[in-house]
Amino acid sequence: MSTEAFAGWPPPALTSAGPFAAPLVTLSWGVFAMAAVVLLIVIAALVLALFGREDLKAKIGNQRLIWYAGLAFPVVVLSALLIWGLSLTSALTGEPEPGEMRVRVTGEMWWWRVAYLNPEGGEAGAVQSANEVRIPVGEPVTFELESADVIHSFWVPRLGPKLDMIPGRTNILRLQADEAGTYGGQCAEYCGGPHALMGLVVVAMPRDEFDAWMAEQGEAAAAPTDALAAQGLEVFQDNGCGACHVVRGAPGASGLGGPDLTHVGSRRTIGAGILPNNRGTLAGWIADSQGIKPGNRMPSYTTLSGDELQAVAAYLDGLE
Repeated sequence: MSTEAFAGWPPPALTSAGPFAAPLVTLSWGVFAMAAVVLLIVIAALVLALFGREDLKAKIGNQRLIWYAGLAFPVVVLSALLIWGLSLTSALTGEPEPGEMRVRVTGEMWWWRVAYLNPEGGEAGAVQSANEVRIPVGEPVTFELESADVIHSFWVPRLGPKLDMIPGRTNILRLQADEAGTYGGQCAEYCGGPHALMGLVVVAMPRDEFDAWMAEQGEAAAAPTDALAAQGLEVFQDNGCGACHVVRGAPGASGLGGPDLTHVGSRRTIGAGILPNNRGTLAGWIADSQGIKPGNRMPSYTTLSGDELQAVAAYLDGLE
């Protein structure tokens, strides 16, 4: 389970898996090659200046050469790099196609709120999730990137560029996965506190599997089917968890402060990509979330007994 949960990590930044990442990989290797050539030229000039013949030293010290090599050469090299880079990445800023699937990802301290927008581009009736995005293979998807608090940066290296999420603005990013699989992502802008523990995954699925998954996610949470999970629902309600979390179908669970938990049991990880999702880790997170991810917005429920923790973990684990 843990191996599957952390599939896609660490994300190899120089291996593209879609058309919006390929130009960046090409540009990166080009920059590396150009930097290597410039470094070799500088080293060669340094060696000649220190150990070369006197006539070569004189040529290297010539004022005209210094002007050409110190000013003209960098201007030409950097201008060429700028023009090539802009032409190579121009497609990354293209407008989304009509009818393209849209996903709104909102960066929060320190997790990701995910909403699969309806055809009108709104969230009414939209499937809600957290820290995990699923997309169909081979289709471009438009991401609307927002922030609820501070500046974050959304980055899934194998699928496309990183883009800042700025409070009060909506930035548009298009991604596409050409192969089914799991692609790791990370907040790439320091946002305080446990910034380093703010990960996410993008899971690319064949279209028929994606449609089936979306249909399941659109349903309300199933009622507990065993005594332990039913006890867990009572613990969940008695301790006010519904004040921060939505569980569609559970009375009183309509809070918006934290992740939507309607189908939390189907997600690969908890805590924004830091723990595999199972009963044991769910119980541990509820009991000591501050010890696991210091500074996050969820308090540790140290007053719950072991039996209560196991019960609420069984309830959440069953929300698939």
